Amino acid sequence: MRTFPTFVLLWVLGLVSAQTNLTDSQVSDVVARLAQGATHPWELGTRAQAILEHDVRPFSVFSLSLPATSVPSDSSSAIAPVFSIASGVVKNRTSSNNHTTGPQPLVNDSSAADPASIGPAVLLANWTGLGNSDGVDYAGAAKDQLDYLYSDNVPKSSDGAISHRVGELQLWSDFVYMVPPFLAYYGLLTNNQTLLQDAYNQIKLYRDVLRDTNANNLWKHIELGSGKQVANDDGHWSTGNAWAAAGMLRVLASIHSSPFSSSMSSQQDDLSNWVFEIQSAMYPHLDSDSSLFHNYADDTSTFLDAASTALLASTVYRLSLLRSVHHFLPTAEKTRNALFASNSSGLEHFTSQGWLTPVVNPDSFGAEGTESPEGEAFVLDLQAAWTDWVKDGSKGANGAMRIGGRPNGPLVLSLVLGVGAMMAMVVF
Repeated sequence: MRTFPTFVLLWVLGLVSAQTNLTDSQVSDVVARLAQGATHPWELGTRAQAILEHDVRPFSVFSLSLPATSVPSDSSSAIAPVFSIASGVVKNRTSSNNHTTGPQPLVNDSSAADPASIGPAVLLANWTGLGNSDGVDYAGAAKDQLDYLYSDNVPKSSDGAISHRVGELQLWSDFVYMVPPFLAYYGLLTNNQTLLQDAYNQIKLYRDVLRDTNANNLWKHIELGSGKQVANDDGHWSTGNAWAAAGMLRVLASIHSSPFSSSMSSQQDDLSNWVFEIQSAMYPHLDSDSSLFHNYADDTSTFLDAASTALLASTVYRLSLLRSVHHFLPTAEKTRNALFASNSSGLEHFTSQGWLTPVVNPDSFGAEGTESPEGEAFVLDLQAAWTDWVKDGSKGANGAMRIGGRPNGPLVLSLVLGVGAMMAMVVF
């Protein structure tokens, strides 16, 4: 008679998952495709964020500390693409407006929000003294972008929500990833609690409008517009829900790292709860066969989308690390394993060149696409979040069972010990 080894027992109970992962070569392909494809403002901002999270963690907001004011020599190569984005955008802005200063976006765009996504890269370039060596006024460019968001050039709702669009007041779920993290990072680096608070406020205002209580708190995509420029979208776009959750986490991390963390504990609690709220609304709609989301989470007639699946999974690992909320970790592991699975011809959800598939068309959110730069960034976000979680000890790998919405660790332990005791008696 002998008992099951501990690992086998945990595997049977579903507490340990297979370690499917991308190779360094495959990650390099993703990095190259992202660099090749990112051209739109939101793609540049998303690429910069992904690089920081994946390649230079001490300069990512998820390091939970202020970044160094200079870049160590062993990090200069890794962070160079982020600085290249910041430099290229600010220099182009300066040359195209004849050095005019004052409220203006980093990139002229029909979206008021998307250019702000590049703001953290510009702030970091200034913070580390890059402007001292290349003569570019990163501080001025960042301030102009900030002032632009609050200026009369950008519509506001009656309660102060900043419009995602320039031409008319319209709220998009995408906004939560583009603007609040910029406001929060600006507040973190300048010791400005007002900006940290407004980053939270903007998320709250957007949640008030976009959260659909009739759909288990899934977020609608686009609201309040007239439809003359871009039609409103009452659908529950999977990428939009993932954008919102990921943006909230970046704001949460910024507040946590600031001197105001203690006095803003309630805001951090809200943000944590709101991320979990989106995860709880989304994961019941995961396709059981593919372990991917449909483009619109609760509409199975829409195509499957690997990009939103990757980004939302990254939020599960981040929430686990930041707030010890582990409930959806087994599901995130399931989707990560599906996304990175291999078949006879290579990776099941990547082309031979390294493009994630299937994905939404970056220029048409209702249509399936073939190449998505933001999807490539989401892969790096997922890889980075998972790696950080593993390095931290893979805490909560079993997920926290919940009773009445609260984690119940003792119940998990009791079940493990009870089943373990029974299985220990099995002879094989």
